[in-house]
Amino acid sequence: MSMNSSLLEAGRITAPHGIRGEVRIEPWADSPDFLRRFKTFYIDGAAVRVLAARVHKSAVIAQFEGAERLEDAEAFRGKKVYIDRNDAALPEGRHFIADLIGLEAVDDNTGERLGVIKDILPLTPNNIYVIGGAREILVPAVDEFVKKIDIGAGCVRFNLIEGM
Repeated sequence: MSMNSSLLEAGRITAPHGIRGEVRIEPWADSPDFLRRFKTFYIDGAAVRVLAARVHKSAVIAQFEGAERLEDAEAFRGKKVYIDRNDAALPEGRHFIADLIGLEAVDDNTGERLGVIKDILPLTPNNIYVIGGAREILVPAVDEFVKKIDIGAGCVRFNLIEGM
């Protein structure tokens, strides 16, 4: 199955919620509220219409078209939820994690190549950039350390402090 390149992993359906076909989604976003706004999810390569969605604690509770019973919801358990990046309006200065992984990491002060962004860990209070190179460097995703993200140029400029 070829996935549309505009689709991004956005979460995972962990379980049915209640008996009316709703599902609980663990969102892979800064906030569950981000996912709540979408009218269409993509599951197993197919578009699924979202009739209703609400935030419940750290999860999103969603009702899909055609899912009216517990058994319908059970069929979605464990499946990944994708969104179409064209449906997402990111605020200025925000980026999809999928677009950051693989970018070159550069020292903003020296221009030295630090390695490649291997992963971004979603930790509280800030995400952590994992830079793989001669050694692994962990950098909190805060303005003090992340100077410039340039997707077009394929790099992120970091201001590292001693001991990083």
